Amino acid sequence: GIGEAICLRFAEEGAHVAVADLNADAADMVVKKILEAEGEAWGIEVNVSHQEEVQKMVKKVLKRFGRIDILVNSAGVSRILPFLETTEEIWDETLAVNLKGTFLCCQAVIPHLLRQGKGKIINLSSKSGKRGTSWYAAYCASKAAVIGLTQALAMEFAPHKINVNAICPGIVFTPMWDKQLAQYGRKKGLTPEQAKEYLISRIPLGRPAEPEEVANLALFLASDESDYMTGQALNITGGQEMH
Repeated sequence: GIGEAICLRFAEEGAHVAVADLNADAADMVVKKILEAEGEAWGIEVNVSHQEEVQKMVKKVLKRFGRIDILVNSAGVSRILPFLETTEEIWDETLAVNLKGTFLCCQAVIPHLLRQGKGKIINLSSKSGKRGTSWYAAYCASKAAVIGLTQALAMEFAPHKINVNAICPGIVFTPMWDKQLAQYGRKKGLTPEQAKEYLISRIPLGRPAEPEEVANLALFLASDESDYMTGQALNITGGQEMH
C-alpha cells in the first residue's frame, strides 16, 4: 500500500527506515525488500491507537537509530457503509487508528524533534478529509480531523522549525481499497469490477494514482525543498479535488 511505497522510496534516498505495522509479518516483508536493495530498515510491531505501545516504539527506534528526523503517519482503516449501519465499534475503531494514532505518534515524536531543533511530520489524510461522502461518515470525520490536527501542530511548532503537512490522496487501489470494492459496489448496485470502473471514470486524469506517486510527494515534504511549507493539505487526486 501507500505506507510500503513511502518506506521503499525513503530507503532509496538513503533514509534509515523504521517500518511500524500492526502486522509484524507485513513490516518484515517491507524490511526484507529494503535490505535486498541494500537499504537500512527495521520492523516494529505496534498498535498506534495504544499510547504505551507508541511510546515503546519511539524508544526502540531511538535506541536503534539514535534519532528521528521524519515521522510519517500512514496507518488507516476504512469501511463503506450507510451512516445508520455505522456501529459505535466501527466509529471508535476508525477514529482510534486514523486520528488517535496520528495524535499519539506526533505526541511521542515531537519532543525529540524539539531537542534536535527541526523535523518533518507527514500525515496521511484523504480527499475524503476535504469533502464529505455518503456511506463514509466515520472515515470522512477522521480524515478531516487529521487535517485540523496537522494545521494546529504546524502553527504551534513552526517557531521550532518543525514542518507538519498532510497528503490527501484520491483513489489508490491498495489492498485496503481492494477489500472495499464490494462495499462500494453495494452502495451503487454494481459488481466489484463495475465499481472499480465507475470510480476510475470519475477521475479527470482518467486513472487512479499509484502508491509510488504518493510516496514521491511524501519524499518532497520530507526534504529540504519543502522547508517553507507547513500546515498544508496537498491533494493528489488526479483532479478530483482542486482546493
